[in-house]
Amino acid sequence: MSSREHLRSHTPASLAALWPDLGLTPAQARRVVARLVGQDGDSLDGVVGLPRRAASALLGRGDTRRLMVVDRRSSLVDPFVKYLFQSDDGHRIETVRIPLERPRFSVCVSSQVGCGLACSFCETGRLGFARNLEAWEMVEQVLTVRREATDRPVAGVVFQGQGEPLQNYDNVMRAADILRDPCGGRIRGDRITISTVGFPALILRFTDERRPYRLMLSLTSACQAKRERLLPIAGRQPLPELAEALRRHARLRGEPVNLAWVLMAGINTQPEEARAVRRLFPDVRIRMSVIDVNDPRGQFSRADAGERAGFLSALAENGIGFVRRYSGGPDIHAACGMLASLARGGAMQHAPAAAG
Repeated sequence: MSSREHLRSHTPASLAALWPDLGLTPAQARRVVARLVGQDGDSLDGVVGLPRRAASALLGRGDTRRLMVVDRRSSLVDPFVKYLFQSDDGHRIETVRIPLERPRFSVCVSSQVGCGLACSFCETGRLGFARNLEAWEMVEQVLTVRREATDRPVAGVVFQGQGEPLQNYDNVMRAADILRDPCGGRIRGDRITISTVGFPALILRFTDERRPYRLMLSLTSACQAKRERLLPIAGRQPLPELAEALRRHARLRGEPVNLAWVLMAGINTQPEEARAVRRLFPDVRIRMSVIDVNDPRGQFSRADAGERAGFLSALAENGIGFVRRYSGGPDIHAACGMLASLARGGAMQHAPAAAG
């Protein structure tokens, strides 16, 4: 890995403050970020109002290298595309291009190489943790998809790929800020989602910092002992403490608690689970995304139509709003819980021309 500061790891404000001796003005910093992120360029030639000396110094001191795309695969069953990236240190991460109902794309971004949480139903957790991704590496995942998605805009980002975003808090928030910035990714804050399995102290920090992004808790069970069996980290996250942090966040934001629920046959489909969710969040609105499990090893299986319908009915009876979320690209292992840095299935895509 290069020791040089990567220029795509900066917002205009942080770039202007990075090297005081350059005397970069806020307006100049905005134009540099607009060139490198907004326009996805590598050169600073012709940036309005930026002296050649400053442009040369920025590129001399800073880094603009890219992640290497080693594989792109289109699903044969739906319009999902999975990217396999490789960094300079040889690590591989995955990113998923998600088609939305309106003609636009969202990008499922990885925040770590692998994951150390070892959730029992997730392939990424079986990889173990290698390192945190830098802000530019997350930004670059989105830029690559945007560069190649010529038929529709990239209008959303979800930090729900490989890794636990809150364990890489500072870099994830910096990446989100760059992607939201009008000179950067120009993606609305409410269309950037940070998905987490917990960490109450970091949820409180996120709330106190008034981050404009949507926070989603991957709950999967509202029963402490069961949740600990499914998500080992839950043993250090008592559900009452976690729920209170989420309730506080929802009250201060005036929005529902956003939950994700990986539905597994015979595991977490009982009506008692829905009642337990309501007991955890008695005084706030709840919006739950219900996702069928994807387990290529076969340890966990999907609920059948009757079992699923019973659980959804229990949610409704307890006043819990829900949406069934489609998890696409199973044939290319792009679906939720299947990201394991592998190239398989689907149809290979050809590489487009590189950005200039």
